[in-house]
Amino acid sequence: MDRSDVQRWLDDYVTAWRLNQAEPIKALFTEGAVYRNQPYGGDARAELGRAAIVAEWLEQPDQPDTWEAAYEVYAVDGDRAAAVGYSRYLATDDGPERTFHNCFLLRFAGDGRCAEFTEYYMEEQPADS
Repeated sequence: MDRSDVQRWLDDYVTAWRLNQAEPIKALFTEGAVYRNQPYGGDARAELGRAAIVAEWLEQPDQPDTWEAAYEVYAVDGDRAAAVGYSRYLATDDGPERTFHNCFLLRFAGDGRCAEFTEYYMEEQPADS
C-alpha cells in the first residue's frame, strides 16, 4: 500500500458511510476483518468479520445530510497505515454541532481491502468549556 492507495480507501470509507448500503461497506473489508470503533476492551467490543461490520454500520445509520467528515493519510509502512481527520455531526433541533478528531490505525490485505481497523477519537470541546 502507498499513500494514494490508503487515501483512496479513506475516501471510499466516507462514501460508504454516506450511502448506507451493504455493498460499498463490504467492498472496504476482508471477510475476516476486525473493526474496532470502541477500541478499549479488546475483541469483545469489536466487530469480527465483514458481515458483523456491515450489520453494525447499518444498525443505526447516520443520515447523509447530518454529518461531514474528512480523513487523510498520516503514515504508511507496508500493509499498515495511520490516518487522521474529523467527523462532524451538524447541529439539529435536538442538539448542538459535535466534532470528533479521529485517528485510524489500519492494516490492509494484499488486495487493498482493510483487514484490521481501529479508531481512536476525541470530542472537541468548545473553547468556553
